[in-house]
Amino acid sequence: MPGRVNYHPFVSSLSRNVRHSAGRFSTSLETNGGSQGKVQANERGFTLIELLVALMIFAMLASAGVLLLGNSVSAQAQIKARLDDMAAVQRAGGALAGDLGQAVPRITRTESGTLAPAFWANGEGEGQPVMQFVRGGWDNLGDLPRPSLQKIEYWVRQGRLERRGYTQLDGAAGDEPAALLDNVEAVALKFRDAQGKWRDDWTPTQPDVLPRAVEMVLTRTGEPPLTLRFLVAPGPVEKPIVEGTPDA
Repeated sequence: MPGRVNYHPFVSSLSRNVRHSAGRFSTSLETNGGSQGKVQANERGFTLIELLVALMIFAMLASAGVLLLGNSVSAQAQIKARLDDMAAVQRAGGALAGDLGQAVPRITRTESGTLAPAFWANGEGEGQPVMQFVRGGWDNLGDLPRPSLQKIEYWVRQGRLERRGYTQLDGAAGDEPAALLDNVEAVALKFRDAQGKWRDDWTPTQPDVLPRAVEMVLTRTGEPPLTLRFLVAPGPVEKPIVEGTPDA
């Protein structure tokens, strides 16, 4: 018919494919646009309240860690101080046990030349030693001109238990004292005689008689009383005093 245009079948098919592809591309663009919007909506940071809560939790954990570390350091310092104190007590007890266990009945002379008994004790004041006696078994590794006996004194001065030795037995000056224990407030002594009785003081009738044992009670600052007992090397036996019979 005139005025009507007939298209070839290939052209008609191509036109339908183009329209179909355009529709799919438009749908794909809409879908991709929606996904990008969702991603942008999900990519948000923390709020100020969330940051403050996180910082508060971190500060609490850090404070707990610092407190735990401080307590651990303080506990270690206290344990070290306690172990050092126990070691000092053991050293002092070892020195006393070694000296008293080798005591000998030797009468000596002081620096002024007066006679001193083999074992002498004092429980009053810091002006005199707590104990004074002579011990044997003094090693002489350097072959020095001195005897194998040594006069020993124990003092309590300025809150310290000190040990002082003498190079010579008679008329010599003592060496520099060595501190054994600190924070010592008082020392109480008891002595056991040959009959097994404990005495508060040691005043035998013979100057060369030694006690059989010595008990030392140390009172220290902030500590319970410490009781130490030591055996003394055997010496001469005290002879009983026989009263004379009255004249007939």
